[in-house]
Amino acid sequence: MVRWGGVRCEGGACLPPHPLWNALVAMVTRCPTWQHPDLSLHSQRLSLLLLLLLLLPGPPTTPGMEDTAFPHLGESSQPLPRACPLRCSCPRADTVDCDGLDLRVFPHNITREVQHLSLQNNQLQELPYNELSRLSGLQTLNLHNNLISSEGLPDEAFESLTQLQHIYLAHNKLSVAPQFLPRSLRVADLAANQVTEIFPLTFGEKPALRSVYLHNNQLSNAGLPPDAFHCSEALTTLSLSNNQLSYLPPSLPPSLEQLHLQNNLISKVPRGALSRQIHLRELYLQHNQLTDSGLDATTFSKLHRLEYLDLSHNQLATVPAGLPRTLAVLHLGRNRIQQVEAARLRGARGLRYLLLQNNQLGAAGLPAGVLRPLRGLHTLHVYGNRLERVPLALPRRLRSLVLPHNRVAALGAGDLAATPRLAELNLAYNNLVSARVHHQAFRPLRALLNLDLAGNQLTRVPTGLPTGLHTLQLQRNQLRALDPEPLAGLDQLRELSLAYNQIRVGDIEPGTWHELKALQVRGRLVSHTDCPQAVPMALR
Repeated sequence: MVRWGGVRCEGGACLPPHPLWNALVAMVTRCPTWQHPDLSLHSQRLSLLLLLLLLLPGPPTTPGMEDTAFPHLGESSQPLPRACPLRCSCPRADTVDCDGLDLRVFPHNITREVQHLSLQNNQLQELPYNELSRLSGLQTLNLHNNLISSEGLPDEAFESLTQLQHIYLAHNKLSVAPQFLPRSLRVADLAANQVTEIFPLTFGEKPALRSVYLHNNQLSNAGLPPDAFHCSEALTTLSLSNNQLSYLPPSLPPSLEQLHLQNNLISKVPRGALSRQIHLRELYLQHNQLTDSGLDATTFSKLHRLEYLDLSHNQLATVPAGLPRTLAVLHLGRNRIQQVEAARLRGARGLRYLLLQNNQLGAAGLPAGVLRPLRGLHTLHVYGNRLERVPLALPRRLRSLVLPHNRVAALGAGDLAATPRLAELNLAYNNLVSARVHHQAFRPLRALLNLDLAGNQLTRVPTGLPTGLHTLQLQRNQLRALDPEPLAGLDQLRELSLAYNQIRVGDIEPGTWHELKALQVRGRLVSHTDCPQAVPMALR
C-alpha cells in the first residue's frame, strides 16, 4: 500500500484523495503568508506538502481495505475485560469463584482458560458434559456441598479434563462413584455422600494420586473392588472411616502412610492384609468390632514405620501381639482387657503413650514391672478401671500417670519411688483415706507439677508434698481443717482447689497461707460475709 499526494494505492488500485487534501493544497498555493523572500515559491510549497503528507490521515477506506497496523481513531489499545459469569468473581485470569451463590444451573460462560473453578455451596443437581468438556485446562474443580446425584453426573463427565489434579465432590448425593476420573488426579474427595460402589478406574491407574477421602459413605467390601487402587502407587492418605466395611480391604497400595478405617463394622484383619504397607505411619481402627480372634501375631509385625495405632472402642480382651518397635502411641481404651502381659509389649520398646482407660483391669491387671521395658514411656492412662493400687515398677522416665476412677485406697512410702520424673499425677475419684497415705508417699516426686486428689475420702492435706508443685486439687474430699505444716514450702503453688469439703473458718489455723506467695486461683471455702481477714480474698 502506498500513500502519496493524498492518493491511496494498493494492489494496483488507487482511490481518490481525501476532500480535505485538495482544500489544503489550494490554500497553500494561494495564501501569501506562506511566502518567504529567501525561499523560492517551489521550495516553500514542497516543504508544506511533505508536512501535510505526514500529518493528514488517509481517506476513508472501503470494507476489507482497513490498515490493521495502526489503531483507528477512537480505538483503545487496552485489552478487553475478561468475561466472568454473573455474580461470580474472577480474581485472576485462570480462576472463577462462584462459591455460595445458590446456583441451580452450571454457569455457561466460563472462560476456556480457567484452571481453578469453585462451585461449592450451591444447589447444582447435575453437571452438563458439554460445559465441562470445554474446560480442558481445568486443574481444580470444587463442587463441595451441592445436590449432585449420580444420575446428574454423566459417565464421561471428566474424560476431557486431562489436566485435572484436585476434585472435591464431598457433601453431595452420589450413590456410586464416577466410573472414570482423569489420570492426572492428585486429590479426590468424595466424602459424605451415599456411595455404595467404586470402580477400577475411579482411583486406579492414577500415578500421581496422593489422597482419597471416602469417609461417611455406605461402602461395603462388595462395593470396593480388589483392584480399586491398582497402579496408584503414590497414594499416601486413604480415608474409609464411617462406612460399612466388615474386614480390612485387601490389596491396598504399599505407599500408604495414613489409613483411616474407624467407625466401620470390621471384625477381622485378614492375614497378610497389611504385609505390604511398610510405609504406614498411622492406622485408625477404633469404633469397630475387632476381637482377639480377628487379629494374629503377624497383623502389625510388618509395619516397620508405624507410629500411631488406635484400637480403642473394640472388643479386645488382650493387648495385640507383634507390635512394631517404632510404635509411639498405642490407644486401647474402651476394650475388655483384663490383664496386660509383658510378652505382648516386648516388641514395642519405643512406646511413649499407652492408653488403657475404661477396660477391665483389676487388682492383677498391671503386674509389677510389666511396663518397665518401655523405657521411653511418657504417659500412661488407666482411668476407669478396677485397679486397687498404683502399678509398681513403672518406667523411670514416666511423666504423666492418669489413674482416676479406680479403686486405689492406699499409697505406700515406695509406691511412687520408681517414677522420680513424674510431672502429672492424677488419682482423683479413688478410695484414698488419709490414714493409708504414707507421709512420705509423694516425697520422691521432686519434678511433680500437678497433683489431683479430688473426689477421695481425705480428711487432711497430705504431707511431704513436692515443693515445686503448681496445682493441687483437693475438692470433694472430707477435709475438716487446714494447718500450715502440709502447705509449708509450697511457694510455687498457683492453684489450690478446696471446694466441697467440710472446712469452717475456725478450722483454718493462723499462718496457713503465709508461704503461698504464688497462689492465684483458689477454691471458695466459706461465704464472703463470714470470711475473716486471715483468709485470702480469692478464697472468700
